[in-house]
Amino acid sequence: MIPVIICGGWGTKLWPISRQYNPKHFINLIGGKSLFQINYEALITKFKPEDIYVSTNQDQAVIAAKQAPEIPPANYILEPEMRNQGPATGLIAAVLFRKGLADEPFMIVQVDDLREPTENFIKMMMDCDRLARKETKYITGGFKPDFPVMGVDYLVKGKRVSATNEVGIYEVDKFVWRGSREQTEEFIKGENALVHTNHSCMTPRNFLNMLQKYKPDWHKPLMTIIEEGDIKTEFVKMSPGPIEDVTQQVHAAGESLVVELPFKWVDIGTYESLFKYLSERGLYKLPENVVVQDSRDNFIKLDDPNKVICLVGLHDLIIVDTGDAILICNKDQTGQVGEVLKEVKKRNISLT
Repeated sequence: MIPVIICGGWGTKLWPISRQYNPKHFINLIGGKSLFQINYEALITKFKPEDIYVSTNQDQAVIAAKQAPEIPPANYILEPEMRNQGPATGLIAAVLFRKGLADEPFMIVQVDDLREPTENFIKMMMDCDRLARKETKYITGGFKPDFPVMGVDYLVKGKRVSATNEVGIYEVDKFVWRGSREQTEEFIKGENALVHTNHSCMTPRNFLNMLQKYKPDWHKPLMTIIEEGDIKTEFVKMSPGPIEDVTQQVHAAGESLVVELPFKWVDIGTYESLFKYLSERGLYKLPENVVVQDSRDNFIKLDDPNKVICLVGLHDLIIVDTGDAILICNKDQTGQVGEVLKEVKKRNISLT
């Protein structure tokens, strides 16, 4: 098994903490560690540093190398430019194939997600490794929700294909694109509904065969890369797009499997999810220079120790002051922060 930490974006929903040249997954958000460090430390409980790969861009590779200097420079798979996760995953498969690892299963480890406990995550990886060596189907992951998770896709699990002593791996009966809250509430009443969390797993050879069948315009440049073609020249020939451009067709054709995650999966994608994670574990404390009165459930981050913030009668707010920018929003609206950032960019304000 080849774990590949993928960290190409920069977390616009966590602006202004997260910036283009200092993205959220390299910032010390949890217990003095970054999301990248936490995921790397989870992987080295099983894998050697030389067996771990990182998919990112040139700028972020510099930061990653400082936080995990044990990973060899040759294990960085660098995207010449951002083209979304479809081309990025294709490049991973092509580079591994070119390195002589065509039949060694790899798994995508999203850097902004946490998986607890680690030992269950590792067991899942090894069970997927055994399956991917004998199975040509695309393997992904999902978890059973206990409330409507919005803005995500869902999978309906079918027949179990894994052994009883392994994690639950099932055929995919149906892929469901993200819908309204009413549709989602109704859908998750079914016992077999899973929130789709990726964790793509396949051998490079099988992944490229899948692209040849369902996305030939991505497949052709990747095959040139395998034949020692220039990565920068060939990569930009692939149209930008999510991996779902391919996997939706794969699910519909009955050529995929889903692992029901045997661990707690946490996506640190918004201030709300970050605050929830920290609060549940007793890791969040108000800064000493913040004074509150008749206020509750507020997330406040203040970089300047000489500045004082006072709150009176305010609840469920996110307040972030980085010195050059202040963000104030309702906790349940943190998913809209990225849209605000678009307006900041439109006004040519240099704060990104």
